[in-house]
Amino acid sequence: MTEPLHHQACTDFTRLLSIVATLRSDHGCPWDRKQTPLSLKKYLLEECQELIEAIDGGNAQAICEETGDLLFILTMLTRIFSENEAFTMRDVLSAVNEKMIRRHPHVFGDVRITNEQELRRQWQRIKEQEKQSPP
Repeated sequence: MTEPLHHQACTDFTRLLSIVATLRSDHGCPWDRKQTPLSLKKYLLEECQELIEAIDGGNAQAICEETGDLLFILTMLTRIFSENEAFTMRDVLSAVNEKMIRRHPHVFGDVRITNEQELRRQWQRIKEQEKQSPP
């Protein structure tokens, strides 16, 4: 992603965070305010299914729309947990960034992989290590 596009994506993501915060605020939407992780489960499943169907259909516009819907639900979930002081979006992003770097030492480190089979073994080995001693 080029730098201007990266910057715009960050700006747009920050706007989504702000929209969700507003929807959940006292002046926001009653429906959004009353949502809980449990109540959002059905919407999460629904949006995942719709995204899968869009992917199966091969329509980039539909995939884009459904990806946005799923991102919205995930942002709502994270906001709810943040309001309950369990974790924040920054915690989520930091954790996934570190996990992907850790699981790709052949890209972000000096490990050399020569084929896909080695790659899969390495991935599984790293996942097992994470289970034994979480990061």
